[in-house]
Amino acid sequence: MQHILTDETDETLVLTLSVARISFLDFNQKKKLLKNLDSPQSLALQSIEDIYKLLQCQKVSRAYWNGGDNLRMAQAEAWQCKRLGIKLILYSDEEYPETLRQIADPPFLLFVRGDESLLSGRCVSVVGTRRLSTAGREAARKFAFDASMDGCNVVSGLAYGADACAHQGALDAYYDNPAAAGTGRTIAVLPCAIDEIVPYANKRLAAQILQSGGCIVSEYAPGMPTQKRNFVARNRIVAGMSEATVVIEAPNGSGALITADFALEEGRDVFFHEAAFGVAAESISQTVKTGLEKDFAAGRVSKFKLENSPERYLKEGAPVIKNYKDFCVALTEMPGERSQVPLQGELFT
Repeated sequence: MQHILTDETDETLVLTLSVARISFLDFNQKKKLLKNLDSPQSLALQSIEDIYKLLQCQKVSRAYWNGGDNLRMAQAEAWQCKRLGIKLILYSDEEYPETLRQIADPPFLLFVRGDESLLSGRCVSVVGTRRLSTAGREAARKFAFDASMDGCNVVSGLAYGADACAHQGALDAYYDNPAAAGTGRTIAVLPCAIDEIVPYANKRLAAQILQSGGCIVSEYAPGMPTQKRNFVARNRIVAGMSEATVVIEAPNGSGALITADFALEEGRDVFFHEAAFGVAAESISQTVKTGLEKDFAAGRVSKFKLENSPERYLKEGAPVIKNYKDFCVALTEMPGERSQVPLQGELFT
């Protein structure tokens, strides 16, 4: 939606941001509201009862609305987007990635820094635990390197561990072949405002992503506070950006398995790297599981989080891959063809 960042269309920009800011409305309600308004001022004059009447739906309990405050915040966001050169892509824009538009809960609006054309390119999502083993680090980096060399864009969440290693692998491919045509780039999906980096320690990595021609994406406007639920919400975008998600390592209860679940719910392919079942990964998994057992006993985590593990996905037919080349072969195979491969039996003996 780069065209809304011109002076002539500031009203459109502010109206879009005003609607996007309404946290008590879902994606479809925001779509309907935007179509029924002609200016941000008209929205600011609506009461919360007026909004629900217009949408013909029931009011959400504890929903808060102050039209004047919302307008002022949207105007501030618009100014920041223009100042920082942040692009906006609305769900209805041609630039909006079709794979993401197809998910059950797509972002109403994307904020983008870098090359937005990557979002509609060939992508693979690479995820995993923050507590990554040495073997897992190399597996994430090498997989992403080979994917990028093959012209595939690598999507991840800029977190510590597997995410950072995947981004770095794609960067290595670019820096090793800066003049090579067709080299893929990397896309980082943030759990925070587009003008921030979480975790802060990965700020340099984020800068390298942009310098290499990559892309940073968020559904949160400049200045928006980071909330705990943003991290899970981010995972659905990481999964939704690609037709396939590769899990490098993921002990019980890992957020990477939430991403895998999002992918499966949308009918996407999910693969596990063999590094997830190595000796080092198993040692980390046991440590994590012991901690989860204590948290479960204290009522701090659910039984599902305690028991959710990569083994569950393997029992349900998730393929195990060795590297990017093996991943490409697995994509062409019939479902379930790898569900009982000898490698898995060896790993669990």
